[in-house]
Amino acid sequence: SSPKRQSLANAMLDSMTEAVAGKGFLLGCISCKRREEVPGCAIVDWHYKAAGSEEFIHIFRYEYNNPTILHEDFEGRLEWKGTMGTKDVQTGSVFIHNVTFNDTGTYLCTFHRTLYLPLNEEHVVISKEVELTVVEKANPELTAVISEIMMYVLIAVLQLWMIGVLIYCYRKVYAENEAREVRKAACSQSKLVELKDPCDGIYLE
Repeated sequence: SSPKRQSLANAMLDSMTEAVAGKGFLLGCISCKRREEVPGCAIVDWHYKAAGSEEFIHIFRYEYNNPTILHEDFEGRLEWKGTMGTKDVQTGSVFIHNVTFNDTGTYLCTFHRTLYLPLNEEHVVISKEVELTVVEKANPELTAVISEIMMYVLIAVLQLWMIGVLIYCYRKVYAENEAREVRKAACSQSKLVELKDPCDGIYLE
């Protein structure tokens, strides 16, 4: 049967779109099955279209433990970062090493998925484009946002730690007070026993 094209809504996750020249960059591509219990398999293709070009070129394919770089411009620079050890691939991300300005352009991630239904097989094609821009230095605004997020995360962690310390100290003080009260009660009881007259009965001479 002919492949069905599936909407990307709720099926694939976005990738970041700005890379720094000379650094590495992860091209994210995740396609989750709508019904996890249905077995299946998938082949992932990556195509690239340079800025100003009209045609995509096939640069990478992954098919069950067999990642293959298909274009010389990316030879030795693409690394599979997707699902391993199963034919049922749901993460199709690739990592670009040593990004250059020539890597600017549009990347097309395509999942060719086969679902093994009880009565037949269903073939689904899911694709997503990633617009990549290569810059000389990281965007300071993005860096500032990330730093601010990390700061709030750190503050939250410190607050939780302080709350934990306060609870621990409170329990420790409470336990010490309880032990002190027990010792006082025992001491008082002991004194009462010592002060009690052993000859408190009535005797006749």
